[in-house]
Amino acid sequence: MEINQDLNQPVDNSVENNTEETPKEQFVPQAEAPKCNADECQPAQKKCHSHISLMILNIVLLIGLVVLYFLHFTGKGAPSRHNPSASMPAIAEDGQLKVAYVDSDTLLAKYQYALDLQEDLNRYKEAQEKSYQDQMMKFQKDYQNFIQTGENMTLSQQQAKEAELKQRAEKLSTLEAELTSKVLQKQMDSNIELLNRIFAFVREYNADNQQFDVILRHTFNDSPTLYVNPAMDITDEIIEGLNNEYKSVKAKKKANK
Repeated sequence: MEINQDLNQPVDNSVENNTEETPKEQFVPQAEAPKCNADECQPAQKKCHSHISLMILNIVLLIGLVVLYFLHFTGKGAPSRHNPSASMPAIAEDGQLKVAYVDSDTLLAKYQYALDLQEDLNRYKEAQEKSYQDQMMKFQKDYQNFIQTGENMTLSQQQAKEAELKQRAEKLSTLEAELTSKVLQKQMDSNIELLNRIFAFVREYNADNQQFDVILRHTFNDSPTLYVNPAMDITDEIIEGLNNEYKSVKAKKKANK
């Protein structure tokens, strides 16, 4: 059967009169739920109450575990909003995590060995730059001299001098990169040596003194922490110990000379 409907006209949802009557909806009776007497329903009710009680017990135990976990890792819990003076201890009590930190910016500014390494690196860098500049100035001077006096040379002398200057120019083109690479390598070696000294001293310090579980490195420009309790700062102790150790090492080297 085809449907003739103008697509530009709205669809008429009204019911048209037709000769056929819509069959009346027949009522189908629903089956009644089976009845049970008191004795038969009582076990089911007991089972339901037992299940609910078990769920409540599990929830209570879960809450208790969460509270214990929170108290274990935070000492006495978060400070109260109504008591601003309340705060967590800087170092946790026995049996809990002990945390301290060292300000690496301050350490590098006051640790004499780090300052000496930086001074030595600066001297090395200046020496490499001077070496490059001296060779460059010598080449330019020789090149200008060849331009001015080359006509007085024989052809074979001119060819030999040109070959020499060309070889020196090629060497100078790569010399700057080589000297820069040497400076970077020396800086890397110095950093590794510095870090090894600091790590070794911190391990010995921790074994002999505070026995912290964690000692963090805190810095202004690159630090994973946004705030650290100042009471956990052991920077001055570490700097003092490092400087004393460095003085002892220098004294021994001087005595052995």
